[in-house]
Order: sequence, then structure tokens, then C-alpha cells
Amino acid sequence: MPETLLEQHAAALRLFGERVREVAAEANALAEGTQSPPDLKESWSCAAEEPTGVPAVDAQWFRPNAWPAEVPGLRQPVAAYLAAMRALSDELLELLAVALTLPEGHFTRHTGHPTWGFNLNWYPGAALVGPPLPGQYRIGPHTDFGTVTVLDREPGAGGLQIHTDADGWQDAPYDPAALTVNIGDLLARWTGDRWRAGRHRVLPPPAHAPAEELVSLVYFYECDPHTRVESLPAPLGRVVHEPVDSHAYLRAKLDAITVP
Repeated sequence: MPETLLEQHAAALRLFGERVREVAAEANALAEGTQSPPDLKESWSCAAEEPTGVPAVDAQWFRPNAWPAEVPGLRQPVAAYLAAMRALSDELLELLAVALTLPEGHFTRHTGHPTWGFNLNWYPGAALVGPPLPGQYRIGPHTDFGTVTVLDREPGAGGLQIHTDADGWQDAPYDPAALTVNIGDLLARWTGDRWRAGRHRVLPPPAHAPAEELVSLVYFYECDPHTRVESLPAPLGRVVHEPVDSHAYLRAKLDAITVP
């Protein structure tokens, strides 16, 4: 299903992106404290919208989504995709808990009514946006902010790269039959960096392939609002982070990357 959704709606998203511009841009490198021009992408985003019944929480995290009239066929397959992504994300969290010799539900006991975000990202080519500014990427270097991120993507010369201490920046492996999974900041903090957040970026539009444009589907999974995220003690955890309120942490990160 992920591959089908990507194929069916890539052209529709490009059409929608040509007609509508985002109200606010993002510069993801700002989350690392690096000054950066806005990321060279356009996104249509939606998020969890089923209310909790707590007005202050619902007003910030569970507002109704707006579906684009330009792409009337989008809602049904996206809804099915999102249901599959949530089930997969919970399964991943259960597997990670078991791998740490913890009860299967150690993390998912905090995902009964979680927040999540979903981006349909379009990365236009250099022929459309021109050469990038100094330090400008399709998405600047950063780590994701939540628990796990599940990504379906198109490969390209200006595609996804991952960073490791041993090898620096390298192209992310690509398998058309597989999804890419990132560990986010909250899960890294929760596990005391036993599972480290994956630093990554999406390269600028390549000058040698000016027509290249890519689409990716990005599902950011989080947890129940205001979960207390506290590092596992040694020997499971390796680094002790100060406990955080999950959604105070998320709001600060989201605010940091927003460029009005």
C-alpha cells in the first residue's frame, strides 16, 4: 500500500504544490542551532485530530485537518495509509521494548491517544527553484523529534543522507520494497541513547540533474500528550537525560524550525 499511495499521488501533490504555497516555511537545521535558509520543499501536512476532551490539549494537538479540494481523491487512501502507519509504529515500539528486555507494552502504554504528524513532501527540481542558497537543503540536517518516523521515498541524486560518527554523511540505503525508519529524539531520551536519534538531511536539488523532483511520505509518531519521558537507568540506558514533558519538548522543537 505505501508504494501504491506514493505512485498514485505524486503527480497530484506536484499539481497541488504548484497552486498553493505554505503559509509558513521550515528550516530544520534550526533545531540544531544552525542558521539556515528555508528548506527547499513544499509540504501538505495533516495530524491527529480525534479530540481527547481536554480543551487545552485539543486546541494545540488535535485540531481538524483541512483536505485540499484540488486533490479530491486524496483523503481515502491517506486515511488508510495513516491507519497502517500507526499500527506499524506501535509494532515497532513493541519490538524495541522487547529488544531491551522490557515488557512489550513499555512504550505503547503511552500511545493510547497519541499525537502524530504526516507530511506529503515535494522536492522541486533546480530547473524550477534555481540554485540553492549557501547552506540550503531540501531538508537541512536534523534529528526527528518524536518516537519513530516511518518514511516512504523516491531515490535521487538530491536524496536522503544519514550521518554516523564513523562515516560522516552517506546516502541512505534504498530498497523499493522497504520503508525507512528513524529513531526520534523522544525515544532516544527515553532509552538513554541506547537507541540514538538518526541525524539526516535531504540534499539540495542537484545542478547536474535539474529536472529531478522527488516525493516522500513521512509519518512522525509521538506519544500521548504530556507523557513524562525519563531515561532508562543503566545498564539499559547509556546516557541520563533530564526528564521532559513530551509535548513541551515537541512544541519547542516545532517552534524552532518554523520560518514565518
